[in-house]
Amino acid sequence: MDEIPYIPGLENVPVVTTTISTLDLEHEQIVVRGYDLIELAKSLRYTEVAYLVLHNRLPTPRDLEAFHRQLQEAAGLPEPVVRLLEMAPSGMALIDVVRTAVSLLAGFEDPAVLSDPSPEANLRKGVSLLAKMPTMVANAYRLRRGLGFLAPDPGLGYVENMLYMLTGERPDELAVRAVEAIMTCSIEHELPNSTFAARVIASTLTDLYGAVVGAIASWKGPLHGGASAGAMELLLEIQQQGGAAVAETIVKERLARGERIMGFGHRVYRRRPDVRAVLLSHEFVPKLVDRRPDGPALYEVYRIVEQTMLREKGLYPNGDFPIGFIYYLLGIPSDVYTSIGVTARLPGLIAHITEQQANNRLFRPRAIYQGPRGLTLVGSHG
Repeated sequence: MDEIPYIPGLENVPVVTTTISTLDLEHEQIVVRGYDLIELAKSLRYTEVAYLVLHNRLPTPRDLEAFHRQLQEAAGLPEPVVRLLEMAPSGMALIDVVRTAVSLLAGFEDPAVLSDPSPEANLRKGVSLLAKMPTMVANAYRLRRGLGFLAPDPGLGYVENMLYMLTGERPDELAVRAVEAIMTCSIEHELPNSTFAARVIASTLTDLYGAVVGAIASWKGPLHGGASAGAMELLLEIQQQGGAAVAETIVKERLARGERIMGFGHRVYRRRPDVRAVLLSHEFVPKLVDRRPDGPALYEVYRIVEQTMLREKGLYPNGDFPIGFIYYLLGIPSDVYTSIGVTARLPGLIAHITEQQANNRLFRPRAIYQGPRGLTLVGSHG
């Protein structure tokens, strides 16, 4: 295998063909089903874009009405899943609780449908799971805080309901718009680690739930979906240590120690702006900073960190940097960030799993062996 080049992390190595999305760095676009994702985020609601990702076409008003009805009717949880959320250890990461609940949900599918890898069966299972995710995420959080189970309100939209179940209060229009934009910006992103993991698992022709469980495990990692919480933790740490006056110094010291600054250094967006971060930072952060007493001071820190990273390392923020800050300004607890993120990404995961299984080739790469050879057994080892 000496003639086969080894590329760590498969960096820039194409491993699939897809009609779902691509990252067009030359034109600074994320293209989803042929559309500019940022235009979709500005113009459409999250569920409209979810329909596009799942069906490869924009919904008509009748399509959207039927889709919303499907999501509302399937949003409830089986009682054993609720009990699982109640029984989860208090120290268990919220996203691990959600991952385990997704695995249990597979047991409530008809076995014939569960094992059916056809596009039609995967769409049916996927929409059912998409409907339940906000209920699971919000109530996994509520039950560990002793707040009691809160069922979805059939009179609210998808994102509204998630925020309502999290807080127990109906969110205002700006909060809904901000989270709609975040979730739309997160809905699909070509082939990041979690999506690749889902496609690798799906290539065995296992069920959709199993592939999603693997993707959630990947998403949890601080180098992937967990980065938004890490970015917000950094801002709070800097504020506690002196705020804007020490922000640049702290960032430089961390860089000198070789530490990673969360929310920067995305493998794709190293030298170019992440268009998702540009939209969210410009459109929503300034409108939300006054929602918390420490918002304006944190915003100063936020801008100094961004400027310092660009000046010192030539790095632009990725979407995680403003996402964590917006969630904080909206009062969303940091342990929920990662679970909201994987909920937002679910339509993309479902589309990739479906695409993989519709034209499948089992992933079976090779390894370059660097261990010893020719060892022999000496003496008795029985």
